Formats: sequence, C-alpha cells, structure tokens
Amino acid sequence: MKKEFMRKAIALSIDNVKNNLGGPFGAVVVKDGHIIATGTNCVTSHNDPTAHAEVIAIRNACKELNSFQLDGCEIYTSCEPCPMCLGAIYWARPKAVYYGNTKADAAKIDFDDQFIYNELDLPLQERKLKMQQLLGDEAIQAFELWQKNTEKTEY
Repeated sequence: MKKEFMRKAIALSIDNVKNNLGGPFGAVVVKDGHIIATGTNCVTSHNDPTAHAEVIAIRNACKELNSFQLDGCEIYTSCEPCPMCLGAIYWARPKAVYYGNTKADAAKIDFDDQFIYNELDLPLQERKLKMQQLLGDEAIQAFELWQKNTEKTEY
C-alpha cells in the first residue's frame, strides 16, 4: 500500500510540471489506509513562497480532519522535505513521512536548500538576513497573557 501512496505523490508532481502550476513536487496525507488530502507545489501559480506541496497537503488534511494536528497520519511526498516543510511536518505531528527524491536530487535541478541549513548554524549577527529584536518588552505581553489563559488550547 505504501508504494501506491508514493506513486500518487509522484503522479501529482509529474502532473504539476505538465500543467506548469509550480515545481515538481507532490504530497499526500494518509490516515487509516486512505488518502485524505493531497497537495502540489503552487509557489508560482499562487505567488506564495510557502505553497509547497507538503504545506498544501497539511493544510488540506487539517481542514478535512477539523484538527490542527495530523495524529495517526502518514505523509508521502515526492521529495525529501525542505527545511520549511520539515518544520511544518514536525508541527503537524504525523506518525511517519515517506519521500521519493532526496534533497541531493533536488539540488541537482536547482532546488538547493543547503544555504538555509548553513544559515541556521550561524549566530544571528552573522546571517545574511538581518534579524534584530525590537520592542521585546512590549511583545512579551502576549506571552504573559497566554501563560495565564486557563481556556487556551495547547498545542
């Protein structure tokens, strides 16, 4: 069964290229042996740098399940997830991820995320993207309210 789910993710990635909707990436979310959601890379067609196949599939699956987590789900993706997608996957909490192409395969066709991994290893002041804290003493109010809120939904 796992191979069939992966074949669906691969088919989505191929169709996405043929239809010129975005990059060569597809993903499916499976629960209890059934595909509950799919996603393809829509970065260029949606003008959204976060519209990666895995993120779209996670959004669709969470809507289908009416949940902000993918408990008991598996994600099948045509390529090893990029750092953003991997972060989203960890937050979604599926039980497993299966992928087709590797990040090295993606780098060979100019989808190389190594620069992000390299940046994350650097101290903030050495990164290419300027990052500076601003109004931290005011921003902390939201965290303090969250901490005191007895009706919050933790995740």
